[in-house]
Order: sequence, then structure tokens, then C-alpha cells
Amino acid sequence: MALTIYTKNEQATGEFAAGAIKENKPLGFPQEGGSLRPFSSLFYWAHAWSDKGGLIGEHPHQGFEIMSFVLEGEIEHYDSQLRGWKRLSKGDVQIIRSGKGITHAERFLPGAHIFQIWVDPDLKKTLQKPASYNDYGSGSFPETDHGGYTTRLLKGDGAPLTMDAQVDSIKEINFNTGLHSLELNSENVQGLYVIEGALKINGNDMGQDDFVLINGETQISIDVENTTRVFIIDLPVHPGYETYAEMQGISTLI
Repeated sequence: MALTIYTKNEQATGEFAAGAIKENKPLGFPQEGGSLRPFSSLFYWAHAWSDKGGLIGEHPHQGFEIMSFVLEGEIEHYDSQLRGWKRLSKGDVQIIRSGKGITHAERFLPGAHIFQIWVDPDLKKTLQKPASYNDYGSGSFPETDHGGYTTRLLKGDGAPLTMDAQVDSIKEINFNTGLHSLELNSENVQGLYVIEGALKINGNDMGQDDFVLINGETQISIDVENTTRVFIIDLPVHPGYETYAEMQGISTLI
């Protein structure tokens, strides 16, 4: 059983639009540094934001499934299938299944914050498929009140988000002040990101933008001093196919 914390200072960073768009990345591209490496089907995870707004120009993707979760504000998206711009607002989610190939662009409106997460399907299959995407409105995702915290289910049984990559669940959790217990699948591995607030996980302090990798835990204790918002992804340790990271000889932690 293990918990490994990656503070914001240990993560990779990036920027676009001459610095108008900033990023910190618990899991960046291999050449970007940072302490964490790809694991299971998770290849890349960036928190991107812009105070004044900015554009990431049209660029290609192939193979990977790319999810954008709008945390605050609004973004606009363009791709070579849509051939037009579409706006996504706080709570909305988009997935691009890039398949054989697609190009797209993103515009951040002032104050926008997003997660962009890349997951790795079985490329031997998905590279033969045409690209596709879906946009999901914020009201599409079921919420559950657990008494002390609420869970918004983004991927999993009862949630609309579908993908080819092996990902069991994705949740956004809002914790009230107090002590909480969170049940986990000990046969899986989880990545948890603190969007805002601060907490202790099994006695370990974590603050905003910190990330923890959880492996082999059936339950974690969470002590929250103030309202805290986290994002957690739950994955099988081995997705059942050779991942891109394994094909490229990129070392993984698990």
C-alpha cells in the first residue's frame, strides 16, 4: 500500500499564447520534467488557466482520447469535424477520441480553468477508427450527497462519458469541514488532484494543486479544515493492452 504526493513544485509547467495561458502538470510529457510518469492508461494531465484569455491554435491529435473538464469560466473549441467554434462552460466536459487523426484549437476566455487529461486506449485498434467527440453539459452528471461531502460522477456507472481506454471512474468531490472516509478499490490505482482547499490524507498534508498517487488502498481518511474540492480518477493497474508509454520505453511507476 502506498501514497505518493507530488506537490505543485514537483510538477511540470508549461504555457501557450506568449504566456497568456499557464499550466501546471502533475503528469506532463516526458520531455517536460516533473516527477511522475505515465501509469495504467493515464498518459498526461494538465491544469491550464488564463487570467486574460488566450488562444491555442489549430493542432493535430491522433490515437489518444483527450478529455477537457471546465473547472471555472468558459472556453471555446474548434475542430476539423465541427468546422466551427463551440463554447463550453463551468462543469461541462468534452472528449475527443482522436483515432485516425483530427485537428482542433482552443480559446480560453478570461478566468477560464480546465483540466486536460489524455488517456491511452489500445492504439492498435483505435488508430484504425475515425475520430469522434462528445460534449456533455454540466447537468449531465449525477451528484450524490454522502453527508459531509458530495460526489459528482463524471465517468462510471450512471455517467454518460464513454471512452475506449480503460478508466473505471472519474469523480469530482466537494468535502465539507471535518473528518471523512473514502472507500477505494485496492486492486486499482487512483490519482487525486486538489482543485482548491487543503486536506490531510492519512495524515499527509496536501494543498491546492497538489497531486497524490494512491496504490493498493482500500480506504483513506480525509481531514478537511475548510471546504475542499478534489478530482479523482480510478484506473486498473494494468489496462490489458500495451500502452503508448510502454511502446516508447517510458518508465512507469507501477
